Amino acid sequence: MKSSKVAYKPVGLALGTVSGLAASLAFKQAWRLISPDDDAPDATDENRTWREVLLAAALQGAIFALVKAAVDRAGATATRRLTGTWPG
Repeated sequence: MKSSKVAYKPVGLALGTVSGLAASLAFKQAWRLISPDDDAPDATDENRTWREVLLAAALQGAIFALVKAAVDRAGATATRRLTGTWPG
């Protein structure tokens, strides 16, 4: 295993935590823009419609994927700048 891969592991874990927190905040803000309810519906909330539940799930998935990809890419780019090697 390359040394850059080993060195990147703890960085990747930290970035994963940060991206999860950032995505969670972004989703909450986005949900507030499209729904009068502050909290997104749970799949088992019988008082919410299928449309609401599926829209919330799709939006949350898209935001989490986008933030994760952006943070992972930025971390890999920074690692290359620091070490000269692309992690992965």
